[in-house]
Amino acid sequence: MKSPQALSYLSSSSHISILFYGLAVMCLTSAAVSASYGSNETDYHALLSFKSKITHDPYNVLTSWNHSFHFCDWSGISCGKRHKRVTALRLVSQGLEGSLSPHVGNLSFLRKLNLVNNSFQGTIPHELGRLSRLRRLYLDENKFSGVIPTNLSGCSNLKDLWLAQNKLTGSIPKEMSLLSKLVFLAIHDNKLTGGIPPFLGNITSMELFSAVGNPLGGSIPDTLGLWQSLTEFYSGECNLYGSIPHSIFNLSLLVNFSLAGNHLTGSLPSEFGNQLPNLEELQLWGNELTEVLPASLSNCSKLGFLEMRNNNFSGKLKIDFSKLKDIQYIMLQNNNLHGRGEADDMRFIDSLKNCTRLVDLELYNCNLIGVLPMSIGNLSHQLSSLKLGNNQLFGNLPSSIGSLVGLTTLSLENNRFKGTIPTTIGKLQKLQALGLDKNQFSGPIPDAIGNLSLLNTLYLGSNNLEGQIPSSLGNCTKLNELYLADNRLTGKIPKQILQLPSLTIFLDLSHNSLYGSIPSEIKDLKMLSGLDLSYNKLSGTITSNLGECISLVELYLSGNIFEGIIPSSFSSLGALEVLDISQNNLSGKIPQFLETWKILEYLNLSFNDFEGEVPVVGVFTNASAFSVRGNNMLCGGLVTLELPKCKETGSKRKRFPFFILIIVIAPTLLVVLCCVYLLCKKKRNSQPSQSSGSEWFMKVSYGQLLKATDGFSTANLIGEGGHSSVYKGILDSTDDKSVAIKVLHLQNRGAQKSFVAECEAWRNIRHRNLLKIITSCSSTDFQGNDFKALVYEFMPNGSVHDWLHSSVYTSKLNLLQRINILRDVATAFDYLHNRCQTTIVHGDLKPSNILLDDDMVAHVGDFGLARLLGIDLNQNSSTGVKGTIGYAPPEYGIGSEMTSCGDVYSFGILLLEVMTGKRPTDDMFKEGLSLHKFAYMALPDHVIDVIDDDAIVLQSTEANAKKVEECLVATIKIGVSCSVDSPPQRMKIEIVVNELRRILDVLQNI
Repeated sequence: MKSPQALSYLSSSSHISILFYGLAVMCLTSAAVSASYGSNETDYHALLSFKSKITHDPYNVLTSWNHSFHFCDWSGISCGKRHKRVTALRLVSQGLEGSLSPHVGNLSFLRKLNLVNNSFQGTIPHELGRLSRLRRLYLDENKFSGVIPTNLSGCSNLKDLWLAQNKLTGSIPKEMSLLSKLVFLAIHDNKLTGGIPPFLGNITSMELFSAVGNPLGGSIPDTLGLWQSLTEFYSGECNLYGSIPHSIFNLSLLVNFSLAGNHLTGSLPSEFGNQLPNLEELQLWGNELTEVLPASLSNCSKLGFLEMRNNNFSGKLKIDFSKLKDIQYIMLQNNNLHGRGEADDMRFIDSLKNCTRLVDLELYNCNLIGVLPMSIGNLSHQLSSLKLGNNQLFGNLPSSIGSLVGLTTLSLENNRFKGTIPTTIGKLQKLQALGLDKNQFSGPIPDAIGNLSLLNTLYLGSNNLEGQIPSSLGNCTKLNELYLADNRLTGKIPKQILQLPSLTIFLDLSHNSLYGSIPSEIKDLKMLSGLDLSYNKLSGTITSNLGECISLVELYLSGNIFEGIIPSSFSSLGALEVLDISQNNLSGKIPQFLETWKILEYLNLSFNDFEGEVPVVGVFTNASAFSVRGNNMLCGGLVTLELPKCKETGSKRKRFPFFILIIVIAPTLLVVLCCVYLLCKKKRNSQPSQSSGSEWFMKVSYGQLLKATDGFSTANLIGEGGHSSVYKGILDSTDDKSVAIKVLHLQNRGAQKSFVAECEAWRNIRHRNLLKIITSCSSTDFQGNDFKALVYEFMPNGSVHDWLHSSVYTSKLNLLQRINILRDVATAFDYLHNRCQTTIVHGDLKPSNILLDDDMVAHVGDFGLARLLGIDLNQNSSTGVKGTIGYAPPEYGIGSEMTSCGDVYSFGILLLEVMTGKRPTDDMFKEGLSLHKFAYMALPDHVIDVIDDDAIVLQSTEANAKKVEECLVATIKIGVSCSVDSPPQRMKIEIVVNELRRILDVLQNI
């Protein structure tokens, strides 16, 4: 039997033997690596250095970069067959984040480096200049900053250099002229200055030059005429000035030529089309070019895109389009194309009949004078957009217009067309926008317009149209704007157009001779923003059903024969900014609710029979914001109104002795006050504390928001979505505190509805875990376009999405932070679903909609898809998109209504994403595998394998580690239970809150 000392000795000997064995293996491995790579070890270490600079590899593309494989077999690597040296490094669109290692300059046999569409940051290493064999360098679509390295001139064999879509600054270095073999140079969408340098002309091998979107400045150097092999030239929006050098017009191989959006002056040579016969794209829009468009453009027989809009071209259009059989886009709007002394400017239409690929013909605001010929019907069936508005076209609109069956937009407004609107217009089944306003059309509105089932906007105002409004317009079920104002229409308002749920933007029937009352069906227009029925012959009382149009921002009923009082139901119209009910026969007192509307900007009650006292609060505090003229029985109000003082109410009767009054009333008053106190106390205890929905918000204008964001500068852009862009800004009234300004993209379908839904939701909610709204703005910009924005408290720590999936934050969320965030979100949804007076369904819960304040407290935002149960703010068809792919519950995909159970599903997916770090749309989730199933399969024994590595910090004791694992299992179970397919089986949100609180208690006590 061995002694304890002997055992101890043997144990020590064993450890030493193991240590020597390990060292031997390491030595052998190192020797094997050295033997395997031989002289290629430089490449091996350069690649490892490249990998070491990558901070995020979402697709694990670099996992193969290890000792198990020869580096020539690593992902994205190509080697020469003979010498096994790296010749190409290709890692395109892999989501890689980090910097580019300067050791890449040691890959001396490298011929191609392609890192397009990743998130590389920092400067481009000047060591790349050592790569004398490099032929193709693609670094575009990254986040590189700094200057273009002068050392790149050392890449003497370089043919392709793509540095576009980065953040490069400075000027184009002179050393670049040494790249004598350069064929493609793409530097567009950077921040380069210093002009296009003349020395670039020395690179005579150039075939493509793209500098679009750089603030280069300066003029176009004449030396670029030396690029005789050039086929593509893009220098739009580069702040260039001066004339286009004549040497450019000698580049006969040019195919694509764009100098759009600059400040170029001068004219085009008459031989332009003969000198550049290979042109396929010509873009010179947005300059200050003058004189005529050369007729020789007819000789550019391959031309597909002709965009010369927004210049100062003049004279008759003499291009023979019959020779341009491949033309697709003709955009010449905002020029002066009238031929002096010519009888008709529209004869060119005849030459378009052979242009069978024509998609877009835009000659808006060109001062064209003439008749639209019947040959307009011979244009391509592919023609989608025809815009001839704001000219001086006269005569009848040809019936042949109905042959253009591909049209989606027909814009003929502000001309001098007369006669009837041809019924053939009803054949344009794809039409979405029709503008015939501001002409001299007469006769009835054709019933055939009701066949245009895809129509979104219909402008027929300011004509001489007669007869009744056709009820067939009720078939236009996608119509959201209808303008029939300033005609001679008669009859009653057809109820069919009031039953269009799509009608959300504006309904304008003003300045006609419509009679009767407002149909009760007006209540169906709950999403309508603007209604103008002014200056008709409408009579009777104003229907109380108008009070159900809760989204109205503007309401005009002036110049009719309405009588009676203002309906009390109008108190629901708290979103109104303009109310004009002047020039009617309305009577009664001014309703008190008008004083409480906080965003009302203009109120006109003039020329009615109102009586009583004019208030002096709310809108009535500003004499320029309201009018009560022509109401002879009004009194009081602001001194500037010069109305008589109101008489004191009651007579001077002999009063009871005061002490008797006190003795009689005091006991009764005491009992009443006690009852009121008890009722209020009971109400407070039964409801969560909320700020009043009618609290005052500061008013902001478009100009203030423009100033706050430095002109909506991209430097202040902090987020962008389908319906809006969000900017950081500082308002004068917020004590230099930053705010987040959400600007709606009103041109995008659904944005208006999103704005209304979000406003209505914010009116009803207040909670510490909901984003705080400061105010809203609904106005027009300086061009007269509609403008809507919401202003929120700025959240300095960004969104949960930023912390999970971007490199904005170098540190990552730890486990406690993640559970706290989930608890905050669950608490917010418990409030929305169970503790609001009206249940609110958010409809779009995802990481980008959860924002974090200074203390990392979560705030839920973006109520653009919100729905108040019982008040449907998003009344879409069953085919409408609800929520975001991956987060929306499966029942929404088959047309089910939005419910609180749908929010719970989204929360479950959110929880699983926060805990695993994987998006529900990750590429790994295919062939039946989903984020839900991925987490479910890990329960209960393998949960640690699916948790995001950054979330777990190992505890000091085994007991604590076990507690952490139990908490992780419990948390994943919540996410799985919330995201099951069956809505009734999902965990209740109030239970989720309690479970997460319990988990937090355990973790905080470890």
